Amino acid sequence: MRGVGMVRWAVVLGMLLAAAVEGVAAGSTHVVVPCYNEVERLPRAEFLAYASDPANANVFFTFVNDGSKDGTLGVLKILAAAHPKNLFVLDLAKNGGKAEAVRQGINHVMTAHSLSEADYVAFWDADLATPLGTIKPFAAKLDEQPRLEMVFGARVALLGRDIQRDPSRHYLGRIFATLASLVLDLAIYDTQCGAKMFRVTPDLRAALSAPFTSGWIFDVELIARFKTLKAPPRETPRCEAVIYEFPLEQWYDVAGSKLSFSSKLQALYGLASIWWEYCSPVAAWTPPARSEL
Repeated sequence: MRGVGMVRWAVVLGMLLAAAVEGVAAGSTHVVVPCYNEVERLPRAEFLAYASDPANANVFFTFVNDGSKDGTLGVLKILAAAHPKNLFVLDLAKNGGKAEAVRQGINHVMTAHSLSEADYVAFWDADLATPLGTIKPFAAKLDEQPRLEMVFGARVALLGRDIQRDPSRHYLGRIFATLASLVLDLAIYDTQCGAKMFRVTPDLRAALSAPFTSGWIFDVELIARFKTLKAPPRETPRCEAVIYEFPLEQWYDVAGSKLSFSSKLQALYGLASIWWEYCSPVAAWTPPARSEL
């Protein structure tokens, strides 16, 4: 197992060194931003300012229009036209929900930009509840620790940090996180933060190969897929060894959530379905063969 891991990271290191010798960027970071009826909430100036900063030349955004009905697509096209080197638009004519927008967006980015394990992909909530300034610290953590494959934002209200959450949503979130941790059998603090970054690996491609079935709690289902992909007898590090929860410096509870109370109740059924499909003794999900990816 150790030998396989050393060979794998030797290949990645070789790619990084080759890029450095050629004088080009060692890897790129591609951020997928799912958008559904975001005309009023999309902080356009912040995206443009970030993309215009030469220090961020290696960070690219793909805005996924998820069948919006309010003119969001037009706004996204204007953004992309203002900075075509770093801002892109993927238009999905039919609304499929955040999970499918993220899945299709990341798959599109990995293919369209021919990404490799030297590159990172992320998904980020369009309202920027997690500020754009957090992107580079996430990428730096993956740079520092080659064993890591995922960095997840964690909204932990520690002293010295600016985490502003509605109290009722916070406590409901803690209950949900505890249940999700039990379902996954994984000591994870925050499954639902809308800022997550991944190393582009074969396991990521496998985890995103089929639509999710759990709706807005697809983050939990995604982790469950990774757990299945990394379970014995496969010679890969266990899931808990490749995920890093990053305590955020800032996070703001932005008004305008599209989740209804009934959707939140349905999340309990979603957790039960995830346990049955991926974690139970009769779990049925089978990862795709590498040749199918």
